[in-house]
Amino acid sequence: MTKQELKTAFEKSYSKPAEAIYFAPGRVNLIGEHTDYNGGAVFPCALSFGTNLLLAKNDKKVMNFKSLNQPEIVTLNFNQLTTRLEKSWVNYPLGVMAQFIKRGVTFTDGYDILIWGNVPNGAGLSSSASLEVVTAFALNDQMGTNFNRTDIALIGQKAEHEFALVNCGIMDQFVSANGAKDHAVHLNCDTLEFELVPVKLEGVKIVISNTHSPHKLDSGAYNQRVAECKKAVEQLNTVRLLKYLAELTEAEFKSIESAITDPVAHKRARHVVGEVQRTSDAVKALKAGDIALFGKLMNASHASLRDDYEVTGPELDCMAEEAWKIDGVIGSRMTGGGFGGCTVSLVKEEAIDTFIAQVGANYEKRIGIKPDFYIAEIGDGATKIA
Repeated sequence: MTKQELKTAFEKSYSKPAEAIYFAPGRVNLIGEHTDYNGGAVFPCALSFGTNLLLAKNDKKVMNFKSLNQPEIVTLNFNQLTTRLEKSWVNYPLGVMAQFIKRGVTFTDGYDILIWGNVPNGAGLSSSASLEVVTAFALNDQMGTNFNRTDIALIGQKAEHEFALVNCGIMDQFVSANGAKDHAVHLNCDTLEFELVPVKLEGVKIVISNTHSPHKLDSGAYNQRVAECKKAVEQLNTVRLLKYLAELTEAEFKSIESAITDPVAHKRARHVVGEVQRTSDAVKALKAGDIALFGKLMNASHASLRDDYEVTGPELDCMAEEAWKIDGVIGSRMTGGGFGGCTVSLVKEEAIDTFIAQVGANYEKRIGIKPDFYIAEIGDGATKIA
């Protein structure tokens, strides 16, 4: 929707003009999957699509929540802002408000809020994080609370933990808040130190393939992986003290891996340690202009997520396998939490039409679902647009 269409929709919803419009992007992770809550590094970039939030103050001391993507409309007064709702999209912005209150912020004005997003829902491209970040960014601007972008990301992450009940890492919210056009974010998820790395892909595009098998992080499988990694750390702590799996090099892991007696926890740990190394190697490869090596590391990442972390499933595996068959595909892997969602591929420009036609047809033939493809444009982090 255009800015004008959004303004018209707000006026139609609330019979008054919007006072401001904010935007926060979704993200795609190029490599470094399920490393973030294990204290490792990730390498995502912000996308040009995301979530818009329009608002205006009201004199009723209530928060009105309406979305152009969801039918449910919710009105809450100030004393209801710290209680999560049952099965409601409003938990994402509401969880952010609860975090503001936890940080000592007092709401004195009510707001009429309208949300519209164009991140495909359930695609694993961080529609939830972009909604949390745009809410925090807007409130921070409106209320003059002076939170920095990293604070905003942490507020969004806590909202996800406590109101969406998903024990996510910091990556999604961080890149939505801190992303930069034509750059990927090399983020150490333990220290939150980060570097913006220029993404120079001469003659190559990032293509996102949506399996339309929606990933549902709150299904419990994601939280189960978090618990399995924790178990691996606990068992490794009998021979070496560490807080996160990502503290180990591959050589160090090999020397003490026998301490992990749980076979499932062992596989999860092996993925994390290997993925941390692949991410470091991939960033170096991109900086050196070695796109071929970057692609090989993407492929290896998918294989590890399939075999050791077991978060791919038939749809994502099919999409990656069909991509690997195409001449001109440099690398392809699942991206996001897994269990459905999207793959991300590096594709030579002259092969994109063939890629979309052949991968699309073969995926539909094998899986029975028509996929969608997006040529990714790398955009900026959260911003006020009007």
